[in-house]
Amino acid sequence: VTTAHGTSILIDPWFDGNPAYSKSFGVPKKVDLILCTHGHSDHVTDAVRMAREHKATVVAMVELATWLGRHGAEKTVGMNLGGSSVFKDVTVSMVEAKHSTGMDDKDVGRLLYGGVASGFVVESKDGDTVYHAGDTTVFGDMKLIGELYHPKLAMLPIGDYYTMGPRLAAHAARLLGAEEVLPIHYGTFPQLRGTPEELVRELGDSPIKVRAIKPGETL
Repeated sequence: VTTAHGTSILIDPWFDGNPAYSKSFGVPKKVDLILCTHGHSDHVTDAVRMAREHKATVVAMVELATWLGRHGAEKTVGMNLGGSSVFKDVTVSMVEAKHSTGMDDKDVGRLLYGGVASGFVVESKDGDTVYHAGDTTVFGDMKLIGELYHPKLAMLPIGDYYTMGPRLAAHAARLLGAEEVLPIHYGTFPQLRGTPEELVRELGDSPIKVRAIKPGETL
């Protein structure tokens, strides 16, 4: 995500070993802020590397931020649900998500507790607000997120199996009152079978727009 003032925000970076990522896409040339919703490998694999290369600040749940710091991220901010922090022209707020978390730490040979999973609301000074739900199912307090932050764009997982699928994501979009939905977390693995087309069908005659993009494209 790049703001009107040029602040570059990377969310849940996973390039190495990602079957949906092609090296021809390259990597961001500038990263100011890295947001990690939870500690699963498909969300943090490249967080430390990108943080070190770009001297970026990593924002995550306090336990996850501490773990990333111990693995080499030099600037970390450990937040918790309901908290907000200001970075340049953006305010980042950590909101609830319904999902498991934990880090597969090869150094100790077991899963480590990573706090709870979260989502992020990013509000820019120019008035635009986006919501990244992280990995989650739908939950009733998404209505509160909509009432408190009024996100124009909601990034919602639709893959099913590990997160909610299109039917639940359509309900989430309505609860949030978002104008547009960017579907995420689908198609990477065979189990993630939800599609943007299904989301469009589930939204029916709703005015909410589905803004699906393919890897390498921009919105």
